[in-house]
Amino acid sequence: MSKPVSLSASLEDYIEAISHIVDEKKVARGKDIAKRLKVSRASVTEALRSLSKKGLVNYEPYEVITLTETGKVTAGDVIRRHEALKDFFIKVLAIDETIAEEGACRIEHAAPPEVIDRLIRFVKFIEVCPQGGSELIKGFSEYCDKGRTKESCDE
Repeated sequence: MSKPVSLSASLEDYIEAISHIVDEKKVARGKDIAKRLKVSRASVTEALRSLSKKGLVNYEPYEVITLTETGKVTAGDVIRRHEALKDFFIKVLAIDETIAEEGACRIEHAAPPEVIDRLIRFVKFIEVCPQGGSELIKGFSEYCDKGRTKESCDE
């Protein structure tokens, strides 16, 4: 099994977008990538050349784009980090989904793997812990909204 390749934040955005497009349409095209990322076709071409040199995408000008096996692993890693952060922001920090999405996009590139792994484990723990669970998360959300807690946990 191949390991994820380290990429710049920009190239991580491209490989993530390509993966989502391939999941939806089986293949990606430059115009699909440009539209999703709101970038120029020239920027897409430059990124595809770079990703191709790194062995992450199958790319030839004017042809469809697919991920290599290493590209799939790398994209999966980027998506896993993104989803873990978004999940944490929504489920634990009670942040609006739109803001959580934006925050995840920004932080996913910089967070060390150990931080992401710990966030994933914390979300799982908080959901199943008898002293935590959904009531604790709901209580925290109310605290964020109202700036105070209830008198007691029984309320």
